[in-house]
Amino acid sequence: MENLVFDKVINAPKEKIWDILWNPATYGEWTKFFSPGSQMKTDWEVGGKTYFVNQEGEGMVSTIDSIEKPDQIVFKHLGMVDKEGNEDTQSKEVVEWNGAFEKYFLIGLEDGTVKLQAEVQIDSQWKEDMVNGFTQGLEVIKELSEKK
Repeated sequence: MENLVFDKVINAPKEKIWDILWNPATYGEWTKFFSPGSQMKTDWEVGGKTYFVNQEGEGMVSTIDSIEKPDQIVFKHLGMVDKEGNEDTQSKEVVEWNGAFEKYFLIGLEDGTVKLQAEVQIDSQWKEDMVNGFTQGLEVIKELSEKK
């Protein structure tokens, strides 16, 4: 697994950035670079279920490992989910990467801005997709967060 770190300094309050990240109305705007029509469905519970899915309902099943709103959230990826809602957490392909983390931190800086930092653990075959998705996605988060 490879660790990738992305960050963007944003001139907006943490609470607004958090809302842009996780509000269903804006989540799809910044994640469209990973998959158009992306949605996140979660119970917001540590140890509960979180689904990151495309417009067909296929994607990843994860859990929240830790959350301190609006400062940080850590997702632990468990496996895949198909459009019928069937979860795969045991196949050979999934076992190779399950347990990977995806982390988001909102760090207040001295000048009043906030650094949004995203960290992901990935298989190297997905590196280009992650670099493109996060580079473009964090820019959208910045633009949306800095709108008055």
